[in-house]
Amino acid sequence: MARSAILHVMVQAAIKAGKSLTKDFGEVENLQVSRKGPADFVSNADRRAEQICFDELQKARPTYAFLMEEGGEVAGTDGQHRWIIDPLDGTTNFLHSIPLFAVAIALERANEIVASVIYNPVMDELYTAEKGGGAWINDRKRLRVAGRKHLADAVISTGIKTQGTANDGLQLRQLAHINPAVAGVRRSGSISVDMAWLASGRFDGLWEAGLSPWDVAPGLLMVKEAGGFVSDYAGAPGSVWNGQIVAGNEYIQPALLKELKAIQ
Repeated sequence: MARSAILHVMVQAAIKAGKSLTKDFGEVENLQVSRKGPADFVSNADRRAEQICFDELQKARPTYAFLMEEGGEVAGTDGQHRWIIDPLDGTTNFLHSIPLFAVAIALERANEIVASVIYNPVMDELYTAEKGGGAWINDRKRLRVAGRKHLADAVISTGIKTQGTANDGLQLRQLAHINPAVAGVRRSGSISVDMAWLASGRFDGLWEAGLSPWDVAPGLLMVKEAGGFVSDYAGAPGSVWNGQIVAGNEYIQPALLKELKAIQ
């Protein structure tokens, strides 16, 4: 696969940030035994990775705007382009020395995601996608969603939050309803990794709510370019702004959506 100039810039930023996170990740296990705990350390690691992404991307495209998990919005002069960045998707995993997290970057052009990178540094898996150019892993293998047709054969990913939010009860009812209808339910702790694994055929479907734009944007294009379908809980087209995702191939996505619509 030949990268475009813009995708190359994104990849270089993600890899550099990933190297920083990997170095910090090596320190987390030692911090687990300290009385203070590693929370402050991880927060600093998150900010360092985001700063690396910001510096690399701004240097390459100084007129583009930014929307970042930690740094918020930074205006640009371009008026058409914006970087959407999650520098450490899977913070809780990182905090607990679980080696499953990612740097996730998307490029929005005129309100449409046109390029994305999801880099899992521990596994050294680099997922890339451009509009019309397909989705790829490590520049070598083109990604396609799995071909399973029935929920009973499908492994489905989700994210269950239990932090006293208004959606807690609904999420648990959804889980209780979906679990016996599928081959298995998984929760990785990183929505970007979930969507990359859906695009690569490791997962067959995905549902989650309460998401932020930086959670959704990189994986949204990845799934679509791998032949998948994405909607919100009402069945409307997937968006980075509505905070809901139901995704899968042409068979699993509508079947999963139907099951979710039955839960109130």
